[in-house]
Amino acid sequence: MAAHTVVDVGGMARPSGQLDAAAALRPHAGLLGVRAAAHLLRRAGFGGTPDEIARFAVMTAADAAASLVRMPPANAVAPPPELTAVALGRPANRNIIRDVQLWWLGRMLTTPAPLQEKMTLYFHGHFTSRATPRFPWITYNQNALLRRYALGNLRELTRDVSKDAAMLIYLDGNVNVAAHPNENYARELMELFTLGVDEYTEDDVRESARAWTGWRVDRRDDSVSFNPALHDAGIKQFLGRRGDFDGDQIVDIIFEQPQCARFFAGGLLNWFVYNDPEPPLVESVAQLLRKHDFELSPVVEAILRSEVFHSDRAYRALVKSPVEFVVGSYKTLGLGAMDIGVIDALQQMGQRLFFPPTVAGWPGGANWLTSGTMIARQNFLSRLLNSQTANGSSWLGNLSLHPTTAAQRVAQNVLQDDVAPAALHEIDAFLSGTGSAALAELSVENFQQRSSGAVYLAMATPAYQLN
Repeated sequence: MAAHTVVDVGGMARPSGQLDAAAALRPHAGLLGVRAAAHLLRRAGFGGTPDEIARFAVMTAADAAASLVRMPPANAVAPPPELTAVALGRPANRNIIRDVQLWWLGRMLTTPAPLQEKMTLYFHGHFTSRATPRFPWITYNQNALLRRYALGNLRELTRDVSKDAAMLIYLDGNVNVAAHPNENYARELMELFTLGVDEYTEDDVRESARAWTGWRVDRRDDSVSFNPALHDAGIKQFLGRRGDFDGDQIVDIIFEQPQCARFFAGGLLNWFVYNDPEPPLVESVAQLLRKHDFELSPVVEAILRSEVFHSDRAYRALVKSPVEFVVGSYKTLGLGAMDIGVIDALQQMGQRLFFPPTVAGWPGGANWLTSGTMIARQNFLSRLLNSQTANGSSWLGNLSLHPTTAAQRVAQNVLQDDVAPAALHEIDAFLSGTGSAALAELSVENFQQRSSGAVYLAMATPAYQLN
């Protein structure tokens, strides 16, 4: 972050290097109001309908955060019906992963627990693996595992995802045996998943790989098992510790490192608050993680209700990922179901669920916004708003026939009035017919076309690309 950056925490601007981390994590006072409620629902989920935003607007930050961290058991979520029809271990139809993608997107849109799906998406980009179309249950089971730990214990999640079939296949853990240790997972476990670069040695990678030997995936039934005959039970030297460690003990030692809490704290702040968080703020969240023994629920709740989360610097500070953009657009319009076309739209925008480009996941941030992906976003909006799907909007069909009134409501519902005067004027002019060939006023006859076009203009603004 540039040294001159100014942040606002609790209404007090200060140079970034002087951020008061303790004050930054204090609960934000007062009722949220519409803009802060919409901000919270975008970050802790995928946005809100006008009615949902209005409901949260009259809550305090603390009450709103507390309501969001309450979520149903993950085992209450049923798998997609297309998947339940697939016999375990048998080749599936070539579109089965698309079915699972659409099912998950629908879950993001309609879930009563948006934070559960937002954290599942977060972990999907953190503990990455790629889909195995011939064995779709492996892909779904990892998705269910991430959902189960959405606000659970990070240490336990790391242990379980290390032994998950999708991860074992993706990073060659299923061929890691004592006679020929494979270092792929051991390296990424530290570099990308728990510690970061320059926090371990090559010897640590080799010793960790030995500790993880013996895990196998049976492709006949997607099961995972441990074969002691393939495990290296010898003494290992890892991160300054010595013993006959297995994989679980490797994770325990990693989580004892001070850097581990800082690593996850930085990731959470980049996901929920803003990019490049100040080191004192990272350390404060790391202390919370240690205090709660890496249980996520109290830490995420503290972030969502904090002054820094509701600061000026955090507001619309993150670029929407394609998934956030697509699901958020359906959510903003108050639509209840998605069509299969969103899968191709997401791929054109650069995010194909279950197929991250590398083990590091998607680079995110400004990388989401290129000339090509911006055209893809605009094409998606055009198709959505000119389709019959848009007719199911909870509010679009109820706009006023008065152009200025309609323009103001579009700006409020789509952007919470975060719209430049020139853009608002453009929306008003489009609705009124100013500058069009026909110069027709907004009427019953052209209402659908004009109202959809006005929403398109609002969703195409720079502000709408930001969370």
